[in-house]
Amino acid sequence: MNRFDSHADPALRVTVVLCTYNGARYLSAQLDSLLAQERTPDRVTIADDASSDASWTLLEAFAARARARGIEVDLQRNPRNLGYLRNFEAALARTGGGLVFLCDQDDVWHPNKIGDFVERFRADPGLTALHSDSRLVDGEGRDLGGRMFQVLEVADGELQALHEGRGFEVLVRRNIVTGATMAMRRELIDRALPIPALPSLDSSRLGWVHDEWLALIAAATGRIDCIEAATIDYRQHGNNQIGARRRSLAERLGGGRQRREHMQAMVAKLESLRAHLDRAGLAVDAGKRAVLDERLNHLQLRLGLSRRFLQRWPLIREEWRHGRYRRYSAGLRSLVCDLLGLR
Repeated sequence: MNRFDSHADPALRVTVVLCTYNGARYLSAQLDSLLAQERTPDRVTIADDASSDASWTLLEAFAARARARGIEVDLQRNPRNLGYLRNFEAALARTGGGLVFLCDQDDVWHPNKIGDFVERFRADPGLTALHSDSRLVDGEGRDLGGRMFQVLEVADGELQALHEGRGFEVLVRRNIVTGATMAMRRELIDRALPIPALPSLDSSRLGWVHDEWLALIAAATGRIDCIEAATIDYRQHGNNQIGARRRSLAERLGGGRQRREHMQAMVAKLESLRAHLDRAGLAVDAGKRAVLDERLNHLQLRLGLSRRFLQRWPLIREEWRHGRYRRYSAGLRSLVCDLLGLR
């Protein structure tokens, strides 16, 4: 089978899930890039979240063009705004079998994206989810000279861990998956939904984002990998739900409330992950369970450190000696912050 014969294989049937909200300014370029794929999608599921601009008109025109080319289009418009996370969740629940690709309204896919992803899934039946790097462009589509993996400072060791099937070790520490580059087997959605709400957190800033949640469920219950090449142009225009920005040194070493809130949020999120895995009865091997427990214990220990140096120092020393600062925090940077009591 070559890469363009995959339409006939139900396991490789491609559904693109696109969620829109007042995205008319950039939407046409994204829609055009879907139709320009070397391996076109079999189906496009679109959920418009009660847009008040011209998005719906553009989507109706796209649906007619796509259907004329034999592509199924499921086009729905929410009667009221659900919000970014719940709109994506509802759209995911409407997908059929095969492979599901996530799509943002303001990016542009490279022509070989779907074909390259499908070939990876075809060659590796045990692969649950796949993501890639992206090229950063400005609002007009001009190359900003960077890649998302560079902004996230993705290390060679993290990439190697993903390639070796140890993605859970990477993702339980921090998310490096951009949803707009992600595809998955349909079974993952059944394992992942519903995405837990964390009412104690400001969900727009600290709660679960769909890509982070899906990536962790994929890594916990199967295997996730990445393509190191850029497969989309990831547009940076100031209104992104989630954009790309390097943190300043002050933000990394700066202390107090922001650092503590971030750790508290991670504890809440990982506890909800553990509860979901148990409640859904998902098969997770003992090694991954141990990693999750150890990450939670490390965060809780850091949150509970005494303000008195002589009391916190022995605990910090033991966490460092056992490598948990390196595996579950930012290594030496986190160690220094805790030694200095920057909280």
